[in-house]
Amino acid sequence: MRLLLRLLKWFVILGFAGALAGVAALGIAYWILAPRLPSVSSLKDVQMQVPLTVLSADGKLIASFGETRRIPVTFAQIPVQLRDAFLAAEDADFYHHPGVDFVGTARAAFEVLIHGGHKVQGGSTITQQVARNFFLSPEKSYTRKIMEWFLAFRIENELSKNDILQLYLNKIFLGHRAYGVAAAAQYYYGKTLDQLTLPECAMLGGLPQAPSAANPVTDLKRAMVRRNYVLRRMYDVGFIKRDQYEKALATPDDAFPHEPPIQVEAPYVAEMARLLAVQKLGNKALTDGYVVYTTINGKLQDAANAAVRSEMLSYSRRHGWFGPEAHVTLPPTPDPTLWSKDLGALYPVAGLQPGLVTDSSAKLAHVYLQNGQTVVLDLKAVVWARRYINENRTGPVPSAVDQVLKPGDIVRVAMDDQGHWQLAEIPKAQAALVSLRPDDGAIVALVGGLSYTLSQFNRVTQMARQPGSSFKPFVYSAAFQRGFTPASVVNDAPLIFADTHTPGGEWIPANDTNTFRGPTRLRVALAQSKNLVTLRLIDAIGVNYARQYVTRFGFSLDQIPDNLTMALGTASVSPLQMARGYAAFANGGFLIDPYFIQRIDNRDGHAVFVADPLRACRDCAQRLLADTAPTPAPSPPAPAVPATPAPGSSSGLPPMPGDMTVLVPAPVNGAPPPPRLAPRIIGARNAYLIASIMQSVIRSGTGQFALSLHRTDLSGKTGSTNDYRDAWFGGFNSKLVTTAWAGFDNFSSLGHADGHPEFGAYVALPIWIRYMKVALAGTPEAPEPMPPGIVTVLINRDTGLPALPSNPLAMPEVMRIEDYERLKQQAPLDSKHDQAKSYDVF
Repeated sequence: MRLLLRLLKWFVILGFAGALAGVAALGIAYWILAPRLPSVSSLKDVQMQVPLTVLSADGKLIASFGETRRIPVTFAQIPVQLRDAFLAAEDADFYHHPGVDFVGTARAAFEVLIHGGHKVQGGSTITQQVARNFFLSPEKSYTRKIMEWFLAFRIENELSKNDILQLYLNKIFLGHRAYGVAAAAQYYYGKTLDQLTLPECAMLGGLPQAPSAANPVTDLKRAMVRRNYVLRRMYDVGFIKRDQYEKALATPDDAFPHEPPIQVEAPYVAEMARLLAVQKLGNKALTDGYVVYTTINGKLQDAANAAVRSEMLSYSRRHGWFGPEAHVTLPPTPDPTLWSKDLGALYPVAGLQPGLVTDSSAKLAHVYLQNGQTVVLDLKAVVWARRYINENRTGPVPSAVDQVLKPGDIVRVAMDDQGHWQLAEIPKAQAALVSLRPDDGAIVALVGGLSYTLSQFNRVTQMARQPGSSFKPFVYSAAFQRGFTPASVVNDAPLIFADTHTPGGEWIPANDTNTFRGPTRLRVALAQSKNLVTLRLIDAIGVNYARQYVTRFGFSLDQIPDNLTMALGTASVSPLQMARGYAAFANGGFLIDPYFIQRIDNRDGHAVFVADPLRACRDCAQRLLADTAPTPAPSPPAPAVPATPAPGSSSGLPPMPGDMTVLVPAPVNGAPPPPRLAPRIIGARNAYLIASIMQSVIRSGTGQFALSLHRTDLSGKTGSTNDYRDAWFGGFNSKLVTTAWAGFDNFSSLGHADGHPEFGAYVALPIWIRYMKVALAGTPEAPEPMPPGIVTVLINRDTGLPALPSNPLAMPEVMRIEDYERLKQQAPLDSKHDQAKSYDVF
């Protein structure tokens, strides 16, 4: 007995000494490590990494950028069941320990002993995990573990338990780039936290142990084992009742990836916004939860996408069928699993779904889609698929479905406006569209190409192509400034120029139709797009004058050729620059700066940058005070468009005109600044006259297809280049300017189809019409108001000279009052005087 007491005494002494040694060791460790411990006070105002969000003007999601998915939430927004799931799985005693669970730590130490000194997982409280996730590396070492303990004590001293749990549930990684419970709920179940069921809460609660390997998307079997373990723990610690546990245990899991629901498809705009946000905010733009509100109108963007895709699909069908994208050998018996595997690497492009032809006959073909659906194509659905020979020729019309489709072919299908499936193919040609408000340059729709997935090259901003005849309105504006009028008669007749760079040493320009009208009024010449008339105009006013003049519209001098070919639209411009130039005709003569970001908000919803665009603002008090001079003032040319990168290039976009000045720091007091007035570049009367003759392009000229819109307030101009490499149409009223382009990235010819060349009127104009039909629907007509100094007079339709009402050739025309008075002095009413002589036009 005495021996037992003596042994007990030594055990007590040794235990007390061990405890003292342990405390001393901890004290020494703290003394050594304390200088290396970070301050935990920063956790009181921690900023979680949140992706950059890009929205349309109406608040719809365009894109989200960032390596992490995270939706920060407050403690009150986290359901009790979800908190309980994590507590049951990770730290059931969380609300009772001081930051370190000594029992759990002892258990972990015992595990180390029985595993021969190897460090194993376990023993960390939620507070320790917060310390590790925010301040320490994930390495397993004794030093890091001791630092974790000390930090946990500090955190418990600085923050409440609820604050600690909130940090943990917002920070924790839960697989598939989802950080925090709200992002995980959205990704796995497409739900907000308040919509989660008990089994779903338990599934999320079980993810921290192996978030990448044992989540319900990667490995459902392992994830279910873990979920059921969490449910059992919740029942064992009293968080749920028996019936809840059993019901949840029997519930299957239906998790699958839920990407953020893109509400407006504008990927080219999204990339532009990302680049500009990084330029303005630095790399933190992608992690600090900024929200970019663009000027894009969701409805109009959808219309622009539909217009580009539909009309380019029509163009592609006119030129025939290139054949299937690929061909595979089908198994002897139908096998949807293998069929799905054959389609696995493909993805939809511009709304065109990939499919596998499983069988075909003269009347029908069955096409298996990636979603497991099988669609039926009849002869009507494939009759367009004449074999492509070249850009000008196709083979005969197919008379049977199996002449086009064979079992094993991988093809594309699309649903038409009537809901019927049609055979399709990805168009080889490209297209672009940009639409903006002429008053301030806000871009309301932008499509940089047929498919961002196939090519990130933004043809609206990065492309430099010849605009063809769509450039003529700028030349006519210069001519009007020099005294010409819409009634001026210029000879549309052949010209020959010496040119040592061409075979035969001659340059013989011609009209697109290779026909000539002879003496032609300028209104008619523009409507019919007469090249020879424009050449004579430039010759009359001087190449140098014309070249300098057109820089007023935002073009740089080195974009404009220093010769008469300027008349044929041989400049190198982008669709955005053309829209910007046309905006001056639509807004009364002012040069605006296109912009696409309205404001940037921080994570708290406070604006940090806002748009402060130049505005035409014709009715503003500031404009009425400032705009007293009727003559145009010169304006500095806009920066040149950089050399066009290779198609498909993912290189950074050049800054758009005005971006760096349009987007400015938000006012501290929130008061809106007075409007910045856009510079006047042409007189209001000049702008009115150009808009007027461009109306004739639609009413009686090359743009007559636009009459289908049944509006009288539209002006526009077609454009085509040599060998039909580029097709353009730009048009506007006083509220909206839109430019459409189509062509091949490699400058191939658009060719001929259905008996006509693929002019701008046949390729680009239909895109413009389809878009504007939606954009202008329900809006009242907005005709350009006639400015003071413009008069409506009667002229002789043949000579362009003033005429009496009794003259059967009399017709109304608009012109500046001083021009009319000059014409009356030079040629009395109904005189046969040769007007051409007055302008020295040959």
